[in-house]
Amino acid sequence: MSTVTSVKQIILGGGGHARVLIESLHASGLVENICVLDKDRSLWGKVLLGVPVPGGDELLPGLVQRGATHFVVGMGSVGDNRPRRRLFELGLSAGLIPLTIIHPAAVFSKWAKIGNGSVIFPGAVVNAGALLGLNVIVNTGAIVEHDCVIGDHVHVATGSRLCGAVQVANGAHIGAGATIREGVSIGAGAVVGAGALVLKDVEPGTVVVGVPARFLEHSGADASHFTPTGRGAV
Repeated sequence: MSTVTSVKQIILGGGGHARVLIESLHASGLVENICVLDKDRSLWGKVLLGVPVPGGDELLPGLVQRGATHFVVGMGSVGDNRPRRRLFELGLSAGLIPLTIIHPAAVFSKWAKIGNGSVIFPGAVVNAGALLGLNVIVNTGAIVEHDCVIGDHVHVATGSRLCGAVQVANGAHIGAGATIREGVSIGAGAVVGAGALVLKDVEPGTVVVGVPARFLEHSGADASHFTPTGRGAV
């Protein structure tokens, strides 16, 4: 385990998602004395795109004492957003401020709103009237159309498309390349499979796949796993 000093920003999680975050921070001019924390011991002491990985989450209190002020969740998700929620809550409990990142190559309407800790990646489009909650990922090339409402800890994955006035409840996952028809609601903790075409509402805690989308199984997550924090979009 290595040591770092004068850290201001902490990325919680050091996988592939963290790489795009680091690039987005640089592109947005937001980088200030940053480090990555990750539980994977094989990463400790290494450097990720120029950013040191000194150790795991156990270093968080000490870094805060030495002046760290902000954090962002560096873990992505493939269906289950509960680990991302836990890291977000860890950052909040340490007294850190969530970073909100909009890559300059994204299109984000001035009439849309975004919650603390959310990230919008290159090529994504978020149109007028959209409302995004806390710790949301709108991944590369994804589209969130007008008047969509996206809950906390949601991942709108690469290349997916949410048509107008779609509602996605807390903790849901919209798979890569999926399309959600206008006005459809996706329940809390639900998972929409990659490439699915969703034409009707999806129940909380379920997995749907296919064209058109059909029920596959229960996801193991529901609304009780994603209680609101009361710190919604700003």
